Amino acid sequence: MRLFREDILSAQPARLYRAWMAEFRTPFFRSYLINQPSLVDEVLKARPLDFPKSDRVGEGLRPLLGNSVFLTNGAEWQRQRRIIDPAFEGGRLRDTFPAMWEAGEASVARMPSGIVEVEEEMSHAAADVIFRTLFSLPIEAEIATRVFHEFRAYQRTQPILNAAAFVPLPRWLPRGHRAETRRTAKAIRALITELTEARMAEIEAGTAPDDLATKIMTTTDPETGERFTTEEMVDQVAIFFLAGHETSASALGWALYLLARYPEWQEKVAEEAMQLPASPDFAVMSKLRVTRDVFREALRLYPPVPMMVRETTCPETFRDRPVKVGSQVVISPWHLHRQNRLWDNPDGFDPGRWETENGKQCMREAFIPFSAGARVCTGAGFAMVEGPLLLAMLLRAFRFERVEGVDPVPVAYLTVRAKDGIRLRVSRR
Repeated sequence: MRLFREDILSAQPARLYRAWMAEFRTPFFRSYLINQPSLVDEVLKARPLDFPKSDRVGEGLRPLLGNSVFLTNGAEWQRQRRIIDPAFEGGRLRDTFPAMWEAGEASVARMPSGIVEVEEEMSHAAADVIFRTLFSLPIEAEIATRVFHEFRAYQRTQPILNAAAFVPLPRWLPRGHRAETRRTAKAIRALITELTEARMAEIEAGTAPDDLATKIMTTTDPETGERFTTEEMVDQVAIFFLAGHETSASALGWALYLLARYPEWQEKVAEEAMQLPASPDFAVMSKLRVTRDVFREALRLYPPVPMMVRETTCPETFRDRPVKVGSQVVISPWHLHRQNRLWDNPDGFDPGRWETENGKQCMREAFIPFSAGARVCTGAGFAMVEGPLLLAMLLRAFRFERVEGVDPVPVAYLTVRAKDGIRLRVSRR
């Protein structure tokens, strides 16, 4: 239990990178890691409503996320998705592109030379993207800066699993959250409430900008005609910030580290980045193919969300083994992306793999950095524009080199981060 709480990645036995399925027993529940593509498809794609999200993981996140779409199940989750999904459909990515571009320019302007903790810099950049696209605010705005700093404190105090993930607790019993976790969650929610109430007032006055927050807050549920209340919107903004900022920051930090380890790929990205125009032009994304493949390879090797937990609602049979109601089903991108029965060179960094037959097949069957099926991340398309764009803008301006003796060690906080940060030597091109 201590190992799982402190570092869930190192606690995994090596044989899990080959197993199709594994069973983990505790006195209180059974957990099944499924690592076979057909089983993963059954749970995520074929029958998602039969395998709702497990409250065991949600226990640790509720102080911040409340009743957000990330944690809900069933009819409530379906209602929330009906309101949220339209904000990310159609031309919305093209509409948000100028804000992403501005955040990229700001990140390039902020990047210092010398030995730099790039994970922190990427957190700053990803938070800037979220605030600009969601609330039309740059990170330098006072309230945005306060949310960012509180969130940095929060994610370092919150393990991916808290005690309630292991021991079933009655509703009335305290959840064992650390005092600092509760304090920062409360502070973040208060700041998001302030932002949301101000936007509600702008919408009523007809002065609100046409950004993602306005789109979501003015969208009605096509079945009930209802909109999100302010409290509901606070829950959703909290998960947009967590999912959109934490995951992108994780992927960008590891991508820069991998490019520092493999300078020949770094030069390919830098050369491709020279095609970037002087001003925002969404059409450039179709030309950043190498950059996209590098970012995709970073997502494979260091998936920001390393494990997803579902729960059985009826008796199941997995690989001829009976699985009882209430069992935990763990789908692990961390293991699936390195499953050595599926991938060629599973532990190697090879962005060129995505053009091979093996890479194409594995992308269809064994690549789930944003989950899959009905609960696929709403912002997956958003992330696949933001990540390659910011990488290209940074690599056009800077060279990143490995610092001997300080290679990062991945650990799972809320996302896969480096235990002591990612330090690289940065110099201007």
